[in-house]
Amino acid sequence: MFGGGTPAALADRFAKLVELHGGDMAAAKALGQQRQLLAAVGQLEPATLNEVAARVHRGAPAISRAVDVLVRGGLVDRQPDPENRRRLALRLTEEGRQAVASPPVADASLEGRLSRLAHSELRALERGFEILERLPK
Repeated sequence: MFGGGTPAALADRFAKLVELHGGDMAAAKALGQQRQLLAAVGQLEPATLNEVAARVHRGAPAISRAVDVLVRGGLVDRQPDPENRRRLALRLTEEGRQAVASPPVADASLEGRLSRLAHSELRALERGFEILERLPK
């Protein structure tokens, strides 16, 4: 075999790489969704839950839970709308504005690290993925 790797050794090596590099994918995705939500609130201020949900293409219950997290984190302020007390008005706090204005933390993500590879290295990875995708189940 090329490089002397057995299928068992390659599988073990691949599993370790996934654990090492893929572990941050969920966190990176959550941060991206949080930034998208903050940006929507900022663009629509004073925003309602339904307006934000429509802007980010998600359901109002999910957005309500996400906004709760942002309120607890001090990024969003939620107050009764003075024109309609049954409706809540969402506004970014100063900390929320800073979070939207700051550059994304993408460089620590797998995507950020992959973006620093040469085109030939990306193509080699792509070829490896194509081979893995063809493996029988």
